[in-house]
Amino acid sequence: LHQRRQCHGSRNRWTRGRAASGALRRPAAPGPRRGDDTVNTNVVEIGDRAFAVVEAGSYPVALSEDMETQRYDRFDGTLAGSFSGHPHRDPETGETHAVAYDGRVWDRVRHVVLSPAGRVVRDVSIPVEHGPCIHDCAITARFVVVLDLPVTFSMRAVLAGHRFPFRWNPAHRARVGLLPRHGTAADITWCAVEPCFVFHVANAYDDADGRVVVDVVAYERVFASAGGGLDTPGRLERWTADPATGRVDRRVIDPEAQEFPRIDERRFGRPHRYVYTGSVPADGNTQLVGATQIYKHDLETGERRVHEFGADRVPGEFVFVPAGPEAGEDEGWLVGLVIDTASDTTDFTILDARAFEAPPVARVRLGHRIPPGFHGNWFPNYRAE
Repeated sequence: LHQRRQCHGSRNRWTRGRAASGALRRPAAPGPRRGDDTVNTNVVEIGDRAFAVVEAGSYPVALSEDMETQRYDRFDGTLAGSFSGHPHRDPETGETHAVAYDGRVWDRVRHVVLSPAGRVVRDVSIPVEHGPCIHDCAITARFVVVLDLPVTFSMRAVLAGHRFPFRWNPAHRARVGLLPRHGTAADITWCAVEPCFVFHVANAYDDADGRVVVDVVAYERVFASAGGGLDTPGRLERWTADPATGRVDRRVIDPEAQEFPRIDERRFGRPHRYVYTGSVPADGNTQLVGATQIYKHDLETGERRVHEFGADRVPGEFVFVPAGPEAGEDEGWLVGLVIDTASDTTDFTILDARAFEAPPVARVRLGHRIPPGFHGNWFPNYRAE
């Protein structure tokens, strides 16, 4: 389910793949298909257009501003395979980077780059083993960061009838790849890391000593049980990958259970000071029952500030919106949806990032429950064809 919010109202629509369209008794969206056409992970802006995206299978779906017009789209015919639910735009170049994997292709993943106009201009194959699940990636001024971690394709899970065919694999070596932005697979420096898993990256950058700093939410183990699931809660960590030693140093920034790390996206690939995350239940409940807080981490001072929304109020992923092009790193607002589980309503909520604990600057009450999606994004001055 994907959401777009406008000042005069709210609208949410299903992406019209075959299954959803059949249930809704509506025509499926046109356009080329690739495998399972369910597209449900993220809505991103690429080349001044909005796309619903998913990893490991389907082509993206281009969305009109009112979401009534949808079309499966290979970025104007330039995408040769699967894509990612977490592409990242480089604010310096305007290019969008992704690391894409395919559940049916176990021996390689791909680094895909789109031009500012939204067409694929680079597609580099990277050899791997066992079919790893790579949910997110990162960029720095020099590198693309490839997270090759021990959650891999599991035929046993497929044969058992599980929809998610990936499981914890202790035989798979955990490593972080540093791919030069214009290099090939032969140019990657692989750095060993202790076995763990990462769904989401806050940001990465090059430090003054030639190392790569990556802030992530890391899990000691996931999908290890027969049915799959989050075996341990995620915690905010700083990883430092050293090409000289081929090792990754892990340091815990905050041990509290949390997810969905975000920054001021003008800092993507460059040093950042602030990371915003959402609380999650320590038991890994995916409905986020009891998770009523979001956090602001000051990585310079080590301080963590907390915004409490109150009992029965569950925030989704909050996104930082700068006050203007030249605004400071935390000078702006955090925007997101907060569900009131008692009344089954939703508030579009705006916080002042510099007065983080204070009551919201504004709330727009929506008289129904907007089901929480995986992610949220803000498109300034969005225009769709």
